[in-house]
Amino acid sequence: MAAKYGRVLLKLSGEAMVGEAHYGIDPLVVQSLAGQLRRVVELDIQVAIVIGGGNIWRGLAASSRGMDRATADYMGMVATVLNALALQDALEKIDVQTRVMTAIEMHEVAEPYIRRRAIRHMEKGRIVILAAGTGNPYFTTDTAAALRALELNVDLLLMAKNRVNGIYTDDPNLNPAARLYRRISHQEVIERNLRVMDPPARALLRDHNLPILVFDMGSEHAIEQAASGAHVGTLVAAGVAEFDEPEE
Repeated sequence: MAAKYGRVLLKLSGEAMVGEAHYGIDPLVVQSLAGQLRRVVELDIQVAIVIGGGNIWRGLAASSRGMDRATADYMGMVATVLNALALQDALEKIDVQTRVMTAIEMHEVAEPYIRRRAIRHMEKGRIVILAAGTGNPYFTTDTAAALRALELNVDLLLMAKNRVNGIYTDDPNLNPAARLYRRISHQEVIERNLRVMDPPARALLRDHNLPILVFDMGSEHAIEQAASGAHVGTLVAAGVAEFDEPEE
């Protein structure tokens, strides 16, 4: 499989680590993720990952129940570090060099995020896992993914979804006539309020015209297919909207 992109950033939700459970980290799921990521690196694609923490803690949900929002968000940042360390462990067990970098300093377990150092790690073939979001409360890991993707000069931002195979004109669970986009512009995503990412992240990526690929990570080879430019999911990029053609 030939690679179309030289450097990508993968946005993984915390729920990607859970598997069939409702909470925590499933080692078998993490091992499967690590195997896919190894195959991506073997295609000579440089990889950065921004990882969420919703499988362990959701700051917004906690703040809605009375906790101070900033405190709840900092706890969520720590949760992302737990996920990053678990993924790093699984990757290094299969001989993939990995560095965890955090937006809040945790010298004993990770490097602080420094843009030039992160780029250098990727140039050496290491996977860089970026944890703790932006390091600021009130910003989601979607926004962190958009920011880091731009800072690291990636060719494509991969939005891995659970059981969502792209962007539709409407909720396909409620509207059987909803159509799957194969391609859609950033501006149309914003005008139609299609919930690809949080609004600040969508606006940031539109303003800098960075492509996004929204895809379902459910299959065994989904990440490597998306990273290599295979025709999967929905591409958000400049151009006229295109729809998936239904099967006859």
